Amino acid sequence: MLAAPWVCRSCVRSLGRAGVPQLWRKASTAASPTGAPPALIARARKIAAEHDQLVTSLETDFDPQMAKRVGEISRVATALKEFQKANASLSELYSLTQSDDAEMREMALDDLESTKAEMEELGRNLSLALTPKHPFADMPCLLEIRPGPGGTEGRHFGATLFHMYQAYCVSKGYRTRVVKYETSDSDGQKGAEGEPPLTEAVIEVQEPGAYAAFRGEAGMHRVQRVPATEKQGRTHTSAVAVWVLPSFPENNPEIEADFEDPENDFYIDPTEVRTETMRARGAGGQHVNKTESAIRLTHIPTGTTVSMQDSRSQSSNRVYAWRVLRSRIAAQRREAREEIARNLKNSVLNQSQITRGDKIRTYNYQQDRCTDHRSGLDVHNLPNVLEGGEMLSKIIDSIQAWLTEKDIQNLVAEEEAEALESSRKKGK
Repeated sequence: MLAAPWVCRSCVRSLGRAGVPQLWRKASTAASPTGAPPALIARARKIAAEHDQLVTSLETDFDPQMAKRVGEISRVATALKEFQKANASLSELYSLTQSDDAEMREMALDDLESTKAEMEELGRNLSLALTPKHPFADMPCLLEIRPGPGGTEGRHFGATLFHMYQAYCVSKGYRTRVVKYETSDSDGQKGAEGEPPLTEAVIEVQEPGAYAAFRGEAGMHRVQRVPATEKQGRTHTSAVAVWVLPSFPENNPEIEADFEDPENDFYIDPTEVRTETMRARGAGGQHVNKTESAIRLTHIPTGTTVSMQDSRSQSSNRVYAWRVLRSRIAAQRREAREEIARNLKNSVLNQSQITRGDKIRTYNYQQDRCTDHRSGLDVHNLPNVLEGGEMLSKIIDSIQAWLTEKDIQNLVAEEEAEALESSRKKGK
């Protein structure tokens, strides 16, 4: 199982003023001298009190739901205890710096900086423990790659991104499967790096936790380079959309049972799906001309369409088409709920929300540079990025850090808004 998102310290340091430290300073504007926002400390105390109460109840009367809740909040209770312990040590050191004993004052001052650093780290750990996990975080994922409108250059670079993610997964040891890979052979042109013109590709990253690892890749990826067809050496700018959708393990009875639950994000009423069969297009010999193996599913209420023709078997194409359709609908439902929640919040932090339409990253061939526009990280050695190497790992780590800090900011904003609303009601 992939590890939960974490913060790469070297990446954080390298981002400088434009990156994560700046975000953390914003989130910590109202922080107490102990190194954590007061609103989060108050929330942690409430959860810790609930934890202790449940633990006491379980000692006399075991209840599965109660035990599950204890497991969910134990991380917060533990983080708070460590934080409070370090805070007490810090207070003691401050008092010792006022001692009449010169040797005692010197010892206290020596320990003060390291304890402050420990408090900052523990305060951050507490914030992370309080940050709700994304509901799809532990799931595998689908990476959908689609060229932007206009020209063939986006299609050529789409093929480059497809191979970049494949190579990255190989380097990390992630199990993958190509669900869909379609190219256009209408013009026969190759890209600047010999790429075929990709029309659409879907890669399934089958590791649990893949969604959390790749969710920062969703958005528009922009490429700046001289196309192979450019006669005057001018640089063109094109874009490729990458979607990151939740997937689900195969042959999992519990998950498959959830498909029948109308309350589940992955549920689709079969009567609302139009199924069409057709002959596959492209390479494949006589088979594609004689057999209607391709499948197209259309979810009528949303207009979402999925076409699948990679397999020679109609039944296999049908299975994969349903998998992709469920993932797309689940992602749409989750995004709709998040949009409603954002509209209900009155916080400037929501302006940093990244959607699929945002240009999140630029790959500049002439400058041998890759820039992520959210974390502010610039890396050179573009070939290493496109080979899924260490430079791409560095970029993805910086995005995980950025996402984590944004989650903390939103959590702080929510807690402060709730505290303000509670204070306003008490004042009435």
